[in-house]
Amino acid sequence: MSPLARIRQMAVGILFLFSLPFFALAAETQSAPPAAAVATHPQPGQPVVLAPKSTAQIARSALLVVEGTALDDSLQLKIQRVSDGTVINDGAVTITVDGKNEPVTHEKPDVYEVPVRDFRGDGSQDGAVDVDIVVAHDGIREILSSKVTVAEAASGGGLLGDHKQMAWWVLNIVIVLVAGIAITRRKG
Repeated sequence: MSPLARIRQMAVGILFLFSLPFFALAAETQSAPPAAAVATHPQPGQPVVLAPKSTAQIARSALLVVEGTALDDSLQLKIQRVSDGTVINDGAVTITVDGKNEPVTHEKPDVYEVPVRDFRGDGSQDGAVDVDIVVAHDGIREILSSKVTVAEAASGGGLLGDHKQMAWWVLNIVIVLVAGIAITRRKG
């Protein structure tokens, strides 16, 4: 067998051995939802932590449920009746964050939007702000209170920033291939 054939065989074998963890990692990440996309569903009285682009129930009363969706520039609120699930879209809604009134827009049907800047934090429950949502509906005025924080969006760092382990594997494979070539040249 020629030295070049030995190098090829060794390279294929090494590549196969080093690629097994990648296939296992790929299968594992496809079966489980990404951690950043999962919002916490707190017990009563605990702060709500919203991951970027995730939805969670942020307030509830006997009559209403408020779900929030964290976007890049706004927090979208969907207010529904508990009894039949219909959406409140004709009621007057005001929101205060830590005692400060926030501008509420209602340009899309079924969705109220609030700027997200005052909800931003590190994503921990300690950074949550006090939120009061006042909803006028069906002839009554209801105040729903909660503690909410929206985690900062993760920045994309490219191949080496997000996949450091993959870069190390590639580097290790290159080193082993170079060593294999050097060994076969010495023997041949």
